[in-house]
Amino acid sequence: MQLGLAETLQILIGCDHTEERGMKLAKRILAGSAAVLMAFTMASCDKGGSGASQNNAGFTDAQKEIVENMKKKLPEDAADSLKNKTITWLAHYDINPSGGKAPSPALELFQSVYGGKINYQATTWENRYNDLATGVMSGNGPDFFPADDMDTFPKGAIKNQFDPIDDYIDLESDLWKDTKDAADAFMFNGSHYICIIKTVPTYACVYNRITMEENGYDDPADLFADGEWDWDIFEEMCIDFSDAEEDKYGLDGYWFNKAISESCGVPMITLEDGLLVEKMSDPQIEKIQTRMYELQKNNVVFPRCDNDWNTRGSGANGEGLGSGLTLFIPIGLYALEDIPANTANFGIIEDGEVMFVPMPKDPDSDTYYISAKVSGYNLCHKAPNPEGFAAYMTCLKTANDNGGSEIYEEQLRNDYKWNDEMIEMRKTMYEMVKENPVYDLQEGVSAEISALMQNVSQATVITGGDATSWTKCRSENQSAIQWLLNDANEEIKKVNG
Repeated sequence: MQLGLAETLQILIGCDHTEERGMKLAKRILAGSAAVLMAFTMASCDKGGSGASQNNAGFTDAQKEIVENMKKKLPEDAADSLKNKTITWLAHYDINPSGGKAPSPALELFQSVYGGKINYQATTWENRYNDLATGVMSGNGPDFFPADDMDTFPKGAIKNQFDPIDDYIDLESDLWKDTKDAADAFMFNGSHYICIIKTVPTYACVYNRITMEENGYDDPADLFADGEWDWDIFEEMCIDFSDAEEDKYGLDGYWFNKAISESCGVPMITLEDGLLVEKMSDPQIEKIQTRMYELQKNNVVFPRCDNDWNTRGSGANGEGLGSGLTLFIPIGLYALEDIPANTANFGIIEDGEVMFVPMPKDPDSDTYYISAKVSGYNLCHKAPNPEGFAAYMTCLKTANDNGGSEIYEEQLRNDYKWNDEMIEMRKTMYEMVKENPVYDLQEGVSAEISALMQNVSQATVITGGDATSWTKCRSENQSAIQWLLNDANEEIKKVNG
C-alpha cells in the first residue's frame, strides 16, 4: 500500500503539537503586521474600492509638495497608456483609504496620474489561497496578491498560482535596477515572480533603556555603533539578567529563535541552482544553534510552557519590557510602528525609553546579517489586467524612491512619537538588509514544511525542559525535511521540463 503524504510524515516526524496554539497565535500576529510592513503603500482595512483622485486630501502642505514631485516622475501619457484602469487586489487587508484618511502616496499617484482604481476582493489570512484558486479557476480572478508573508514563493510558481512579472516589469530599467538583486532571489524557471518594492528587516532586537541602565549594562545601540554588538555580549546580558525566582528573563517573544539563528547569515531552506536545499548541516547554523542550546540551559527564555504557550501576559506585544521583567524581545519593527496606546507594553516611546538594534553578529565576523522579508507583490495567474498591475507597481516604486519614506517618517514622529535616533536606526537597518539579507524560504514551500520547521526552529530553545541539542534535532528531522524538499523539487523539475 502506498502511503500518502500525511501518513508518511507521521512516520518520519511524529506528531508534535506542543507549540500549536502559540504558533497559531504568532501567525495571526504576523499576518496582522502586513499593513505596517508596507508602510506608506497602504492606508486602512476597508472593503470599498476607491475611485477618482482625492486631490491630495489629508496630506499636509509639505506632503502635497512631495506627492506633486512624485507625479513628475511618471510618464506624461500615463492615463492614455492604461486602457483598463481597474485592478483587483486579493488580500486580508485593503489598500484603499477609509474614514476620511488620505490615500497612500502610491495610490494617489495611481488615481490621479493613471486614473486608476483598486477593487478590493476581501478574504482572510487563512482562506486567501482558497479564494485565489477559486478566482483563477472561474476566470474572474484577482490581478495581484501580497508577497510580504514570505509564503508565496516558490510554491505559488510551482503550482501556477502566479505568473512571471518579466513581461510587464523591466528590472533592468533605472526605476527597478536597485531591486534587481533582491528579485533574483525569487526566480523560478528563469523568471522573476515577485515585484519587490523594497527589502524589509524581519526582526529587530527591542529593549527598554531604563532596564539596561538599572542593570548596569551598556546600551546596545552604543555597542552597535562601535561594532561590538555580538553574540558574546548578548548572551552575557541575557544570562546575567535572568532570574526565574524574580520572574525575570532575558528573552521573550514568538520569533527570537529564528531571529538569533538567521543572524549567522545562513537560511535553513534556500534555492541553489533552481532547486530547494536545506542547510541544517552548514557550519554556521551548527555554530549558532549550539550556542542557542547552551544559552537556554541558563533558563533565559520566558517559560511559555507555563503560560498556555503564549508570551508574557496574554501574548501582547512587548509585555515585560516596560515592567523591567524582560530584557530583549526580537520582533518586527511593525510592533513599534503604532500609536502609543498599542506600544505601551514596551515602555514610553515618547520619553526615549524604547530602542532597538539589529540582532547581534558572530564575534568572529565583521558582518551583521539581517533576516529579510520583502515588501512586494505577486502577479496572479491569468490576471485580467497585468498592465494595470504594472502601472500600480510603478506608482509604488516611484513613491518609495521619491519621498514616500519622508512622509512615513513624519508619521513615525507625529503619530507614533519616535525620536530621531529610532528613525536613524530604522534607516540603518533598511540599508543593512539590502546589503546582507537572509531570505529563508521555509514558509514558501508547503504547509508540511512550514509545520515541520516550526519544531526545528525552536528545538534548541524551547521551554519546559524539552530543548534538544542541534545534533539531535538534525538527526530527528533532517531526513523528513529532505524527503519533503525532494517531493517539491520533483514538481520543480516537471515544470522546468
